[in-house]
Amino acid sequence: MNWFTKAFTSTLGRKLVMALTGLFLCLFLVVHVSGNFQLFKDDGGFSFNMYSVFMTHNPLIKTVSYLLYATFIIHIIQSLLLTIYNKKARPQGYVKNSPDKNSAWSSRNMGILGTIILVFLVFHMKDFWWEYHNGEMPKAKYVEFVQDGEHKTMTDTLWQSYVEEIKKKMAASGGAYDPKISEYKQVIYKDLYAEVAEEFKEPAIVILYLIAMIALAFHLLHGFQSAWQSLGVNHRKYVPVIKTIGWFFSIAITAGFAAMPLYFFLK
Repeated sequence: MNWFTKAFTSTLGRKLVMALTGLFLCLFLVVHVSGNFQLFKDDGGFSFNMYSVFMTHNPLIKTVSYLLYATFIIHIIQSLLLTIYNKKARPQGYVKNSPDKNSAWSSRNMGILGTIILVFLVFHMKDFWWEYHNGEMPKAKYVEFVQDGEHKTMTDTLWQSYVEEIKKKMAASGGAYDPKISEYKQVIYKDLYAEVAEEFKEPAIVILYLIAMIALAFHLLHGFQSAWQSLGVNHRKYVPVIKTIGWFFSIAITAGFAAMPLYFFLK
């Protein structure tokens, strides 16, 4: 196992770990922003709250979440170790230097960008993840039932309207209409949608969120391209394609996240 340990404690090994964990986190961002698009549905938060219940109760998702937490920690630790190693290797730098001509601004400031993102993550986890699992959160009432063998869930308000429609159909058919509803029960879920809507009414929180998204955009802009380079994909034929994808990915992901606080704040 000595060769294995050295492979992941050397500079190249650490860059490889950074690349793999970074790309995994990119995949997480895609899943996360896709799920959060449920916030934009005009259904009083029903879709987003059901999504939240699924993400916190599904055994497979819960298992993957532990891998995600470990990936975050490893990515942060490896970035710190690489920064320390680079400073030790070149403590004074060069006398003549033109960093703006030799590298992009984002690549020279990955440490600052990463720090901003880390601070944001602490606040983000506290405001939503921690509150959802341990804090006092608004509650929303739903009705779960089975109709024609299909499991359905709807808000209590929609259920009342649905019942009225059923009564009208039964009256029109002289009682012949059978809605075939069974296993009816009322349930109460945590209303994370209401919590998100309330949080994003605060200008300071929205500004913090937008600053973090700008930092994330620049972090992804360099990190996405650098990850593939660390994995050996550095051919002149593929580099332009990776850069184009990196630009699109960075802008699309961060724009998607930034749209959420703006939506609730302006709404």
